[in-house]
Amino acid sequence: MKSFRLSYIHIVLIHCILALVIFAVPFFSKVLALLIPIIGFYFVQKTKNKNNEVILVAAYLVGIEVFLRMTGGNLNNEYVKISVVFFMLLGMIYSNFSLKAFFYWFFLILLIPGVIVASTVTDYNVDVKKALFFNLSGPVCLAICAIYMFKRRVMFSDLQNIVLAIGLPILTTTVYLFLYNPSVKDVVTGTQSNFETSGGFGPNQVSTILGLGVFVFFTQLILFSKTKKEMILNGVLLLLVSYRGIVTFSRGGVITGIVMIICLLFFLYSFSNAKGKGKFILIFILTGLMGVGIWTYTSIQTSGLINKRYANQDARGREKKSQLSGREEIIESEITYFLDNPITGIGVGIGKEMREKSFGTAVASHNEITRMLAEHGLFGILGLLILFITPFVLYIHNRQHLYFLSFFLFWLLTINHAAMRTAAPAFVYALTLLSVHIKIPEKAEN
Repeated sequence: MKSFRLSYIHIVLIHCILALVIFAVPFFSKVLALLIPIIGFYFVQKTKNKNNEVILVAAYLVGIEVFLRMTGGNLNNEYVKISVVFFMLLGMIYSNFSLKAFFYWFFLILLIPGVIVASTVTDYNVDVKKALFFNLSGPVCLAICAIYMFKRRVMFSDLQNIVLAIGLPILTTTVYLFLYNPSVKDVVTGTQSNFETSGGFGPNQVSTILGLGVFVFFTQLILFSKTKKEMILNGVLLLLVSYRGIVTFSRGGVITGIVMIICLLFFLYSFSNAKGKGKFILIFILTGLMGVGIWTYTSIQTSGLINKRYANQDARGREKKSQLSGREEIIESEITYFLDNPITGIGVGIGKEMREKSFGTAVASHNEITRMLAEHGLFGILGLLILFITPFVLYIHNRQHLYFLSFFLFWLLTINHAAMRTAAPAFVYALTLLSVHIKIPEKAEN
């Protein structure tokens, strides 16, 4: 009996239909949220994780997290992070992990003093359990993913399957956004982040995941389009995801996606021979034309308001006082907290309570770096040093990881504007630690 295998086009079509089904019957989103881990667990158990199937399952969960939140499918805000941690631990049971990953065990230990400090604070009415889950689920998810993926050997084609596993649910999200808000013109009236064009969910998080989707389908277009049909399909998908990302009016995710693409093109160009570099001129031109085309179309659809948004202007064209949508005050407050408490920090989750007392509003941090400084003090600095230095040390002997810098910058830029609200930055960071190898075919196979 021949094994049944879906084509790429069929898989894309299924994910488009999935958006239509959940738009028509929203309850199915909860069913989907339960089915993915169950099917994933069966899949991993059946294969005994021989080919790192846990990474594929976790990647799919990362890609679909925002969609589940948007459609009410998530059991709670940390559901996907907990699920990703579960599959990484399951992978360790089946496939062990590198003892050299002790840096990330140490990173977890460095988080403990901040927990102890928070538990002893009596000046603020803090739900310690809730504060710990909200602020530490991201760093813990990152550490566990990093421990599993540390120097784990994968082929570049396998890495692309992981990337695509993230991208397919993002396609579902994109189709859902078109269904939820078919006419952008009717809902865009200003230059602020737009909840209508973001499916009624947080534009910052939607923009973040769509920016990652832009990178996914760009890689599919230029590296893995095997036929002209696939090339056209991936080009269309890239344009659709880009358009919906831009019209969220949240800049962070879109800019991050562009930076990732620029890094990838730089890596590919530098690794190419003279003949390959000649072909890259065409790729640069086509990429530029697609960028200009999608931006022009978006500008027309938003009556020029998107131009003003990226120029940091309001609807009347006046310069806005804040460059970062008011996040400067939060960053300044966290730097002040760190300077006042440089050793132990103020404790996990206390920053939000302190801002409520100072500003009159309990505002959560959008910047994971300044939050680590404020709430963990010196231990936070040591933790950040581990996160910044380790991937580059590994990359010295891992030069075939073409996505390394793109992944690292996705993590870095995302935690600066969206903290670690979703599992995406934690998981993508861990992908930088994989030992990637590009299979060179034999001459007879050329």
